Amino acid sequence: MTATAPAADSRVLGLAHYAARGVLEHVLARHGLTFTRQIALRTAVTADTPRTPDELAAAVVAALKTGPAEARAAFDDLRAEGLLVADGPHLVPTDAGRTLLAAVAAEVAPVTARVWAGIPAEDLAATGRVLARVTENADRELAALRG
Repeated sequence: MTATAPAADSRVLGLAHYAARGVLEHVLARHGLTFTRQIALRTAVTADTPRTPDELAAAVVAALKTGPAEARAAFDDLRAEGLLVADGPHLVPTDAGRTLLAAVAAEVAPVTARVWAGIPAEDLAATGRVLARVTENADRELAALRG
């Protein structure tokens, strides 16, 4: 890391996001997943209670700022692959879906640890606060644009 790091702005944030996402997408590709489908699967796997397809799609739309059609297509793909299944009005992960997500997490964990290595805890805490604020501000702006 250089002593004269650039000030945080949208470009710096974007570069960091895409660098980290590139690492994740490399791992996901080995497992036959796209970024969107992984987010959709993780949304279903980590839900506290079973959710309807519309509830899951809304969560993916909120997380990725994507359209409902893209979120629904991801869930359709996951169902076709046997990673999610309908359970009454709900869409729930299968054992294969949970196993796949766990395998991806296990494979990406050491890489993620190396990406974040050497960053002091106080820097991570400050960065977390800043990124939470940026997210809040951007969500408010996007809501206003969508009007």
